[in-house]
Amino acid sequence: MHTKTTHQWQHDHIFGQDRVRPGERRTLWVIFITATMMVVEITTGLAYGSMALLADGLHMASHTAALGITTIAYVYTRRCAADSRFCFGTGKVNAFAGYTSAVLLALFALLMAWESLNRMFNPVEIAFNQAIAVAVLGLIVNGASMFMLGGQHHGHDHDHDHDHDHDHDHDHQHSHAHADHNLRAAYLHVLADALTSLLAIFALLAGKFLGLNWMDPLMGIVGATLVARWSLGLIRDTSGILLDHQAPGAILEQTRSAIEAIDDNRVTDLHVWSIGPGIYSATITVVSDMPRPPEHYKNLIPEKLGIVHTIVEVHHCRH
Repeated sequence: MHTKTTHQWQHDHIFGQDRVRPGERRTLWVIFITATMMVVEITTGLAYGSMALLADGLHMASHTAALGITTIAYVYTRRCAADSRFCFGTGKVNAFAGYTSAVLLALFALLMAWESLNRMFNPVEIAFNQAIAVAVLGLIVNGASMFMLGGQHHGHDHDHDHDHDHDHDHDHQHSHAHADHNLRAAYLHVLADALTSLLAIFALLAGKFLGLNWMDPLMGIVGATLVARWSLGLIRDTSGILLDHQAPGAILEQTRSAIEAIDDNRVTDLHVWSIGPGIYSATITVVSDMPRPPEHYKNLIPEKLGIVHTIVEVHHCRH
């Protein structure tokens, strides 16, 4: 069969991954702000003897590295979107970056807890006024970073034209909160920074006015515990994508219902998995006593589900 004849059955697997995502540019600004504040907090934490402040600075160090991973992932995803080595495009780079950031978050939570326990049994003198001032500044910076990254919803649109796997053209606009795990990881990092800054302020005030110096390392432990919980949640979500877990039950049910609602179709095998932020691939086996071409069943799937790559197998059964 000649190339000109087969060209109409071929298609790319970019799925909009070559476009700049909403969080990419703002992440660059947040990296600059976070790195600057990291240096200030670590320096003053060591100088003024505040474990909570030092923990916040160390936490910011991990987040600076994690935010760097976020940016690298965005750039790599765009530049390699058309690379044929990726079966379904570079969408999973997003989840891989989020997973890596979550692991870093967990490791630094352990470091925070260890250092806090050490200070609990080996307390040092704290210069409260200076430490409180820096902690307040850190909270303001973290709040600004959260504002820059917060409320960013993943959106994508694409034109996907082919007859073999998905035969209808469409411009798919799909918003899905938290679908961009790379951006979610960046947001969790600055959120954790804001939390540790807030806890540091609370601990330092308690130590200054009530003499409760032990509150400083205690708040470091509390912050580490909360950060560890956030990181484990992100690890669970991103690892599910990397290991090709089934899509959420609502997507599976709507896909099945859309096909079985027509004629006497039965979906006997259904696999839907994530291939990028808010987009999915599917393989479907349909049994019918009035079988139609695969294109017919693909067209029944609602575009809002974000299923951009579909393979349908049809079997004829008279009963």
